[in-house]
Amino acid sequence: VQLQASGGGLAQPGGSLRLSCAASGIIFSTKDVSWYRQAPGKQREWVATITSGRTTNYADSVKGRFAISRDNAKLTVYLQMNSLKPEDTAVYYCKMLRYWGQGTLVTVSS
Repeated sequence: VQLQASGGGLAQPGGSLRLSCAASGIIFSTKDVSWYRQAPGKQREWVATITSGRTTNYADSVKGRFAISRDNAKLTVYLQMNSLKPEDTAVYYCKMLRYWGQGTLVTVSS
C-alpha cells in the first residue's frame, strides 16, 4: 500500500490550496481516509476524515474552512483548504488504516 500526498506550497493568508492523497495497492473505496498535520515543534494532530460512505468530520480549528472529499475512481482523497491562516502552516499527512503518506508542506505567510 502506498499513499502519495501532494499539493502543498506557499499561500497567503486568506488564500487557498488543495491537497491530494493518491492511493495504490489497496481496495480504496471501502476505507476511511484522514488528514493530519504537524506544525513545527508541535505534535501531529487530526484535521479531517472522510468515511467510505462519504461522511465527513473536521477538527474545530478547520471547520467551515476546509473540505475533504474523495474520488474513488481515481483512488484519491482531496483536502480543499480555504481562508488559510498562518497557524495552518504544517506538514500535512494522509492516513488510511495504518498507512501514512509522506507528507506535503503547507506554508501560509505574507
